[in-house]
Amino acid sequence: MEKNKIEQYLIDLMLTYREISPDLWLIDDPEHNLADIAVMYADPLVVFRVVVMDAPRTNRLELFTRLLELNANDVLHGAYALEDDKIVLINTQDYETMDYGEFRSTLDAFSLALVQHYPILSKYRQETEAAQEAAQKAVQE
Repeated sequence: MEKNKIEQYLIDLMLTYREISPDLWLIDDPEHNLADIAVMYADPLVVFRVVVMDAPRTNRLELFTRLLELNANDVLHGAYALEDDKIVLINTQDYETMDYGEFRSTLDAFSLALVQHYPILSKYRQETEAAQEAAQKAVQE
């Protein structure tokens, strides 16, 4: 039953996805600005999740403050969160009451957030990549 409803919505939206396990789908659809978005049925919830970036080692307070501001003012469905050392965008829906419109709205909100927030978050991503490169260089020397 669970698989049918979620998978049917994915089909109806004409998204490119693959089934990872009986209760987990991975959307990878560049045409719809949706990449590596996991949709998981975890009774009684449907969890939508995407890893946005690694959390930087520097300027964390600045980034986390900015993410909280985006959550409050700009993210329509879901929220940014810290999971291990990754920044994720996550949302949940109640499986029983979730309809096609809510499912689609979550994915539309993820797409919009990822596109609109990229210029803001990429600054921190570059700092993370630069720090990793410096650390690798120091180890090699």
